[in-house]
Amino acid sequence: DDDNLCVVDPLCGGTLMKAQHLGDFMKLPKYNNPMLDDEAYGAVGHFIDPDDVVPQTVVHFHPNEVKAAIVTCGGLCPGLNTVIREVVMTLWGRYGVRKILGVKNGYRGFYAENLIELNPEVVDGIHRRGGTMLGTSRGGSVTAKIVDAIEYRGINHVYIIGGDGTQKGALAIHEEARKRGIKLAVAGIPKTIDNDVDIIDRSFGFDTAVEEAQHAINAAHVEATSTPLGVGLVKVMGRHAGFIAMHSTLSSRDVDLCLIPEVPFFMDGERLPRPVIIPSVMSRGVRSHVSGTDASGNKLLADCGLWLATDMKEKFKARGQEICLKYIDPTYMIRAVPSNAADNVYCTVLAQAAVHAAFAGYTGFMVGPVNGRHAIIPIDVATQTSSSVNPQDRMWARLMASNGQPSFAVGPYSVPKGVTGPLEGRQLS
Repeated sequence: DDDNLCVVDPLCGGTLMKAQHLGDFMKLPKYNNPMLDDEAYGAVGHFIDPDDVVPQTVVHFHPNEVKAAIVTCGGLCPGLNTVIREVVMTLWGRYGVRKILGVKNGYRGFYAENLIELNPEVVDGIHRRGGTMLGTSRGGSVTAKIVDAIEYRGINHVYIIGGDGTQKGALAIHEEARKRGIKLAVAGIPKTIDNDVDIIDRSFGFDTAVEEAQHAINAAHVEATSTPLGVGLVKVMGRHAGFIAMHSTLSSRDVDLCLIPEVPFFMDGERLPRPVIIPSVMSRGVRSHVSGTDASGNKLLADCGLWLATDMKEKFKARGQEICLKYIDPTYMIRAVPSNAADNVYCTVLAQAAVHAAFAGYTGFMVGPVNGRHAIIPIDVATQTSSSVNPQDRMWARLMASNGQPSFAVGPYSVPKGVTGPLEGRQLS
């Protein structure tokens, strides 16, 4: 049905699913795209074509009318400042927008904080710093108050940088603005260090996180190999998805055992192929007990690393072996660093695509690569589920082939002798 198709690939013009457009519920003016005369794109006119989504010949916002706001929400992630900088630089330098505001400390900053003016001078060099220059927080997504503030301030572009919960808040803002008949482009730029945003190939900051985790793994390896019965244990980010742990293990080559939330295990049973683990890498969501929720509604997990470290010491001691275990938790050090070169490039592409799509009249969307092609994705589709490691996938098989660890998968070849009844996973000792 052609009525349900909409271009979702901003560079190649592919059509996959319906994306919200302001023209669906209001009459929009048409303007020549200022980038037709831009030297960055003028020499490559095929980038500006009516058959492409963005940038295209006609836009639906005049630069003089645009008042843009940028907000960062949720936890820290490498690359936040790069995205902020590139949104500002694209609005200012490519489209000629002169009214750009930064929202302080997350969603509640729309109605509880003074907004700050942003321009190329203000954002110069911020990509070299970790964190976010705007500040961030969890929760505070009171949709009516946010849209009241947006309407009062005359904001018509909102760039929302955050993870799954943040993007659900962006969808609520879009729906409320549509209900009120406000001409507001709501652009989501997905952010999660865990790489668990669904549909897109990867999220920004993930490459940096994997790279930074190597320092902790290397330290654990040195500690473990420098003493008899040495054991190194490293916990990395990954509340419900073990992508960082899996990719850190693959890139390190020094990890004997990788534990992720997607592959359950027991602590007692058959012995591992190697007598000493040098070192182990685990995702923070591994066998963690829930102790309430945070302001964003995420489950608060107990420290699985301390639990595993204590349990391992006790079990080896019961066997008459005193292991020398070093537990390293670099999680918050990893997420606080600036983005690396690859993530900086990726953040630039995401930010520019978001601005182009907003000027083209799209709203209630996220940007990101799908099978290698940068796309406009309806937020309501992208936030239905989250992504996680598939233990039946080739990447997990590659990890097992690389470090020789067992699969821990439940099956006829993984049930320990003498154990009956349902199993959560293979036993570990």
